[in-house]
Amino acid sequence: MVERRFPNPRDLAPLMQFKMPELNGRKRRLDAALTIADLRDIAKRRTPKAPFDYTDGSAEAEISLGRARQAFQDVEFHPAILRDVEHVNTRSTVLGQEVAMPFGIAPTGFTRMMHTEGEVAGAGAAGAAGIPFSLSTMGTSSIEDVKAANPNGRNWFQLYMWKDRDRSMALVERAIASGFDTLLVTVDVPVAGARLRDKRNGMSIPPALTPMTVINALPRPWWWVDFLTTEPLSFASLDRWSGTVGELIDSMFDPTVTYEDLKWIKDQWPGKFVVKGVQTLDDAKRVADIGVDGITLSNHGGRQLDRAPIPFHLLPEVVREIGNDTEIHLDTGIMSGADIVASVALGARFTMIGRAYLYGLMAGGREGVDRAIEILSGEIIRTMQLLGVNSLDELTPGHVTQLQRLAPRAVAPEVAAAAATTRART
Repeated sequence: MVERRFPNPRDLAPLMQFKMPELNGRKRRLDAALTIADLRDIAKRRTPKAPFDYTDGSAEAEISLGRARQAFQDVEFHPAILRDVEHVNTRSTVLGQEVAMPFGIAPTGFTRMMHTEGEVAGAGAAGAAGIPFSLSTMGTSSIEDVKAANPNGRNWFQLYMWKDRDRSMALVERAIASGFDTLLVTVDVPVAGARLRDKRNGMSIPPALTPMTVINALPRPWWWVDFLTTEPLSFASLDRWSGTVGELIDSMFDPTVTYEDLKWIKDQWPGKFVVKGVQTLDDAKRVADIGVDGITLSNHGGRQLDRAPIPFHLLPEVVREIGNDTEIHLDTGIMSGADIVASVALGARFTMIGRAYLYGLMAGGREGVDRAIEILSGEIIRTMQLLGVNSLDELTPGHVTQLQRLAPRAVAPEVAAAAATTRART
């Protein structure tokens, strides 16, 4: 028989601690977000469809993005037990300078359309966290404003080469004058990818107002208040533009850029030089031969060629072939700290987050970016502790197995020979 008695309030008090309600709505939302996926859910509720889909979507059937994320989900970790992991060091040296975490903020365009604080929020959050911030050629905050927001941190500038070389290099000169330490040259956008969500939504600068746009925005008045009461949205480093994203890219970006052009750009830049958008081992070798400081394996977040190679799958091979001489960075599909740890274990010196940062921005401006960085940082530390490692240098390929879901079919010898001949000609 169970003996029952009246509860003693003094016994119950320690077991019934009531949490004080958080009156700040933004902080309450962000505190409740435990993963990047949670931030995405908040962002979707608070952002009109066109800018949210511009962030969330990719090219055509969005197969490339889905495969890149699936590749990280198909990771199997191999932990070591009974290790002292009370203290974990996440610092490393990237392009000659120390970073607090093995990730930074990738260059993203149209950022003030996602949230009015835009790149300034990202740069400030990156500086506070001790990680690099990358400003896109298509950014909506100026080079000088980003430097002011992150005066003592690491600022990188991402360059697209245009048909008008003088205008391209004028941006490079401004980045040099503002003390940006690294130039990222993106090489996978000879023309715009077919971003079908943007076409269906009429995604443009300035936003195209249609009856559906207005209906979709009605439940999100805070976005419109920010949009209508702050500096008009434009490309801060470029001329104003009225048209769709794809039309802008096709009108200005140069499909004739070659390796010789890449060498010429490198000669103009005094700092560290990284090439972003490499998707094959052959191209990685050719780029490394130019003498670059880093290569970013990336398929542009799946936003260019659909069914493109999966950067995470390509990583071990590229690291094995050229990783001793050139830093290998990784981007595309990263949604958790575990993804970052797996990338470092397979040889990536550094990783970049784009959507994960923008989900935080849309969810809560600067505070949302801080929260995204906090979530990823916490996941990195916890994953390292559970793997039994104290520092990034202790991570090895032995900690990770890439489970095989997609594998190429056997190729007939005559087909392989023809493909080799084609590659040799190009």
